[in-house]
Amino acid sequence: METTLSINLISSNPKVRGGRPCIAGTGLRVSDVVLAHLYHEQTADEIAAGYGVSLSAVYAALSYYFEYKAEIDADLREQIQKARRLKEDWIANGGAPLLLPRYSV
Repeated sequence: METTLSINLISSNPKVRGGRPCIAGTGLRVSDVVLAHLYHEQTADEIAAGYGVSLSAVYAALSYYFEYKAEIDADLREQIQKARRLKEDWIANGGAPLLLPRYSV
């Protein structure tokens, strides 16, 4: 009899990063790992060292990405569009500070 085993290194919690899949016990999203690997051309070792996570967690995140590629790619596109809209709004407002200073000097 065959038993399928799973590695529980990816989790989702609505209270952490909007429920997006993360490396368990961290706020590091699977999409963050994917961006570092695909777009910043970082190796799994570099990502693990840079974010302070295990190498196995990085590979789990990449595996999760390839299993759910369509959903994560759609989420990445949505995040990029939102960032562009915020930038356009910021420019349209004359580049005013996004956050007001707590104390005036």
